[in-house]
Amino acid sequence: MNETLHKLTAALHNYQGISTEALQMVMAELDQAADLTQTLLNVGQFSAEDVIAFYAQTLDVDIVESEDMELAVISPDVSLKFSRNHNVLPIDSEDEQVQMVTATPYDAYTQKAVALACDKDVSLSLATPERISRFLEKASADEASISELSDQLEQDLSFEDDGDIDRLKDLASEAPIVRLVNVIVSKAMELRASDIHIEPFERRLRVRYRIDGVLREVDSPPTHSTAAIISRIKIMAKLNIAERRLPQDGRIQMRLQAQQIDLRVSTIPSLFGESVVMRILDQEQLVLSYEQLGFGTDNTQRFQKLIQRPHGIVLVTGPTGSGKTTSLYTALASINQPNKKIMTVEDPIEYQLDGIMQMQVKSSIGLGFSEALRAIVRQDPDIIMIGEMRDHETASIAIQSALTGHLVFSTLHTNDAGSAVTRLLDMGVEDYLITSTVAGIVAQRLVRTLCPSCKQQITPLPEVIAEFDLDKLTDTPKLYEPSGCLDCNGSGYKGRTVILEQMEMSEALRKRIIARDDGAIIQNQAIEDGMNTMRVDGIQKALAGITSLEEVVNATQDI
Repeated sequence: MNETLHKLTAALHNYQGISTEALQMVMAELDQAADLTQTLLNVGQFSAEDVIAFYAQTLDVDIVESEDMELAVISPDVSLKFSRNHNVLPIDSEDEQVQMVTATPYDAYTQKAVALACDKDVSLSLATPERISRFLEKASADEASISELSDQLEQDLSFEDDGDIDRLKDLASEAPIVRLVNVIVSKAMELRASDIHIEPFERRLRVRYRIDGVLREVDSPPTHSTAAIISRIKIMAKLNIAERRLPQDGRIQMRLQAQQIDLRVSTIPSLFGESVVMRILDQEQLVLSYEQLGFGTDNTQRFQKLIQRPHGIVLVTGPTGSGKTTSLYTALASINQPNKKIMTVEDPIEYQLDGIMQMQVKSSIGLGFSEALRAIVRQDPDIIMIGEMRDHETASIAIQSALTGHLVFSTLHTNDAGSAVTRLLDMGVEDYLITSTVAGIVAQRLVRTLCPSCKQQITPLPEVIAEFDLDKLTDTPKLYEPSGCLDCNGSGYKGRTVILEQMEMSEALRKRIIARDDGAIIQNQAIEDGMNTMRVDGIQKALAGITSLEEVVNATQDI
């Protein structure tokens, strides 16, 4: 119990407006970590105004009048979503303090978060929960949306593309276009999107967000604004807006709601204009924890044992967007020590890791993976991470590095752990080099996690239990399915977790590789050696209520 809450509860014992029975009920509820304001309202002896008046008297804090609240300007450093979630009103001011109107003055977490976001001290004011909610609802309704800005642009045909580059630059700097692009990005952040897709067609400009791995279409701007919007993005990414025939790549760094956002921008020419994809790289959302990634205790212990080796190669495989790089970043962060020199070669560098030397591949100037690797091995590293093994030359240098005492991490695009060996053989790597250097292979996928607010438990049918051997994993099989609520925007899912399999090199596997057996035989041998497959790992997570069986089946159907 924090100091403010302790002060309020102590004052309750001397408060004339509460009966002994009601006081006992309140204190019992608070023992269950309940909210004091809601608890007092539930007792039935207080109105919301009574509770706020009690807080004001006890804490010597002002109550904000209705007319003053109507004139308030919400601090731009705090998102409306945060304010709605915590029912607080951070009021912008030019002073060294930000005024926070709240009905829960004992909520230290929210006060600290607002102080950090605004980089100012917080001064508290009070208002009833209903008045704060009503003001925030009005502010949300007033906030510009993609559809509203699109309606404004629909009436203004001056954004038509006439091919004049100088005029296009001017249009891209116009306030409506600038606001629209900012809103497209901020809405993506609010919805937890990982990518923004802007795709021109003959009669429309489609905007889609990838949320938890699934694309979702949102309100689209008018077609005649296509060139201006794409030019605005290209200018922000420092790309050549006059070049529309060739693909271009760039990066945008921008600040939204006190948050530093990096966007990796890719443009390609298409039939009706340039298609743009922006990958959102939010440093604050980078997870470098095995537990949060979804490894589980057993997988974490096995993986940590693998990456603690003094030398050898550890491969992480899976399709694009399966979280391979994040897993490798987590591995590097866990073994990053002052007595180890860690260097990476990446294309591109997605996140900056403190204490690790990261090198960006630049093919346009002849700096590919193989050239970068040759330079890196002369820098006396202990641990090397290669963004991706793409060809025989890169693989050969990685093998040589492992043979000369380096620990090497890299990724491959294969469906399962066993297929990674076949892929290396296809690249021209000798079988005896694979058996002597590869320490282990991790294959993974990402599956959506069920929304904890609305997931529903179900009893699986007997045929489902038999098909997936659920009774062999638990005595009482229980599964869960998505439902849909406000927290998950009706999808039933919120966030993603990893399902994985880890193949460690064994004598039996070495014999299979030397015999040039195919990937399926190598995979079966790894299972005989005790490897849990991705599907089994996913089913275990489905039984634990983390994801749904449907998600696991969809993610592993090609294995």
